[in-house]
Amino acid sequence: MSGKMTEIAKMNLSGTNDGKIMITTIEEPYGIGSENIASIGIFLQENAQEPDWKVHIPKENIDAVISALQKAKEVL
Repeated sequence: MSGKMTEIAKMNLSGTNDGKIMITTIEEPYGIGSENIASIGIFLQENAQEPDWKVHIPKENIDAVISALQKAKEVL
Protein backbone atom coordinates (compact mmCIF):
# COMPACT_ATOMS: atom_id res chain seq x y z
CA MET A 1 0.00 0.00 0.00
CA SER A 2 1.56 3.24 -1.06
CA GLY A 3 -0.96 6.09 -0.76
CA LYS A 4 -1.24 8.96 1.69
CA MET A 5 -3.26 7.97 4.77
CA THR A 6 -5.35 10.48 6.74
CA GLU A 7 -6.84 9.55 10.12
CA ILE A 8 -10.54 10.43 10.38
CA ALA A 9 -11.53 8.87 13.71
CA LYS A 10 -10.25 6.51 16.39
CA MET A 11 -12.47 4.87 18.99
CA ASN A 12 -12.33 2.20 21.67
CA LEU A 13 -13.19 -1.35 20.59
CA SER A 14 -15.95 -2.65 22.84
CA GLY A 15 -15.17 -5.92 24.60
CA THR A 16 -11.39 -5.39 24.69
CA ASN A 17 -9.05 -3.88 27.26
CA ASP A 18 -7.30 -1.47 24.90
CA GLY A 19 -8.42 -2.36 21.37
CA LYS A 20 -9.22 0.39 18.87
CA ILE A 21 -11.18 0.97 15.70
CA MET A 22 -9.48 3.42 13.35
CA ILE A 23 -11.11 5.02 10.33
CA THR A 24 -8.80 6.49 7.70
CA THR A 25 -8.82 7.55 4.08
CA ILE A 26 -6.08 6.40 1.74
CA GLU A 27 -5.23 8.12 -1.53
CA GLU A 28 -4.31 5.84 -4.42
CA PRO A 29 -3.80 2.80 -2.15
CA TYR A 30 -2.88 0.38 -4.93
CA GLY A 31 -0.65 2.68 -6.96
CA ILE A 32 -0.97 5.76 -9.18
CA GLY A 33 -4.48 6.16 -10.56
CA SER A 34 -6.11 3.68 -8.19
CA GLU A 35 -9.35 4.74 -6.53
CA ASN A 36 -9.16 6.46 -3.13
CA ILE A 37 -10.75 4.45 -0.32
CA ALA A 38 -11.96 4.58 3.25
CA SER A 39 -10.23 2.06 5.49
CA ILE A 40 -11.47 0.56 8.75
CA GLY A 41 -8.74 -0.99 10.88
CA ILE A 42 -9.42 -3.13 13.95
CA PHE A 43 -6.59 -3.24 16.49
CA LEU A 44 -6.93 -5.73 19.34
CA GLN A 45 -4.05 -3.94 21.12
CA GLU A 46 -3.72 -0.16 21.03
CA ASN A 47 0.02 0.00 20.32
CA ALA A 48 0.04 -2.57 17.49
CA GLN A 49 1.74 -1.32 14.31
CA GLU A 50 -0.71 -3.00 11.93
CA PRO A 51 -4.41 -3.75 12.39
CA ASP A 52 -5.50 -7.31 13.12
CA TRP A 53 -8.24 -6.85 10.52
CA LYS A 54 -8.95 -4.19 7.96
CA VAL A 55 -11.42 -3.48 5.22
CA HIS A 56 -11.10 -1.06 2.31
CA ILE A 57 -14.28 0.53 1.03
CA PRO A 58 -14.42 2.52 -2.22
CA LYS A 59 -16.29 5.83 -1.97
CA GLU A 60 -19.07 4.53 -4.24
CA ASN A 61 -19.88 1.76 -1.72
CA ILE A 62 -19.80 3.77 1.53
CA ASP A 63 -23.52 4.67 1.62
CA ALA A 64 -24.60 1.06 0.97
CA VAL A 65 -22.21 -0.22 3.66
CA ILE A 66 -23.52 2.32 6.19
CA SER A 67 -27.09 1.29 5.39
CA ALA A 68 -26.24 -2.40 5.85
CA LEU A 69 -24.48 -1.67 9.16
CA GLN A 70 -27.54 0.23 10.42
CA LYS A 71 -29.71 -2.79 9.53
CA ALA A 72 -27.24 -5.08 11.31
CA LYS A 73 -27.42 -2.84 14.39
CA GLU A 74 -31.23 -3.17 14.43
CA VAL A 75 -30.92 -6.96 14.37
CA LEU A 76 -28.34 -7.12 17.17
